[in-house]
Amino acid sequence: MLTIFSLLQTTSSSSSSRSPSSGRSESWRGVGEVGTRAAGAEARMAAAAGRKVAVAAVQFACTDVEAENVATAERLIREAHKKGAKIVLIQELFEGHYFCQAQRMDFFRRAKPCKGNPTIIRMQQLAKELEVVIPVSFFEEANNAHYNSVAIIDADGTDLGLYRKSHIPDGPGYQEKFYFNPGDTGFKAFKTKYATIGVGICWDQWFPECARAMALQGAEILFYPTAIGSEPQDGNLDSREHWKRVMQGHAGANLVPLVASNRIGRETVETEHGKSAITFYGNSFIAGPTGEIVKLANDKEEEVLVAEFDLDEIKSTRHGWGVFRDRRPELYKVLLTLDGEK
Repeated sequence: MLTIFSLLQTTSSSSSSRSPSSGRSESWRGVGEVGTRAAGAEARMAAAAGRKVAVAAVQFACTDVEAENVATAERLIREAHKKGAKIVLIQELFEGHYFCQAQRMDFFRRAKPCKGNPTIIRMQQLAKELEVVIPVSFFEEANNAHYNSVAIIDADGTDLGLYRKSHIPDGPGYQEKFYFNPGDTGFKAFKTKYATIGVGICWDQWFPECARAMALQGAEILFYPTAIGSEPQDGNLDSREHWKRVMQGHAGANLVPLVASNRIGRETVETEHGKSAITFYGNSFIAGPTGEIVKLANDKEEEVLVAEFDLDEIKSTRHGWGVFRDRRPELYKVLLTLDGEK
């Protein structure tokens, strides 16, 4: 298979002492002509340099005090900005403890509408100040429906819209079906100032269909805010390596960078059957377009990960590799079934 990995290189034409169009000496060229040539040279240099974007994943332990967590998120976003990041991912449901360990009706009070949401407004102000893109995870109330949602805030503070989590888990310690309706937005790609991005949420990351759907719509980078750790029913089960490998596969299969942000720390929640505790294992990471991990956090420390990618170079590689050229959508109808029967 022939693949294309190199950037297109610009070639400089040899200078001539005579103008081919008028026969005049180069020294006769007017200001307008010189300006046009300079602009053309700048354009060629920009094309050769590519479209480089630095992305970041932040990782921290949450308290159950909203103001403290929002302040921590802001502090780490500022740190990421100082390191050059243009798109910064915060972990899932960062405003408080991961409350889905329990089925408690009082926890619905944590939900807020998207419009007028104070955390989203604060992140809009921060995004505009720093000129960064911020996907903001929150517990959304929409009349009588509730969603695990992300608001995509562009670098000028504009709210580009919502993605609502499509795949809702239900198991010991992760009882999200009690709180969240299945998302109704479908998978989306958002055109931000710096890149077209796709955002899935936690459990979405286990489904290749989600990543492919976003890539097909033009997503150049995939983002997954997450809350995952130990399993209350089985202390010996540690999914962190499996978790990373699955998303590395999404990056490699779609030839796009991928950013995953997870929380750390041990959180104990009072449930209807007593106390439940999860130790969140962090391991936030940034993967490159072949699935390679380029930045990786540990399982205990607050961290800010930053990596830069040349999206034009990656685009050329993706197109040259042929995985989108050689797709056969007419053969994939079985994916629209639950049991594999056509």
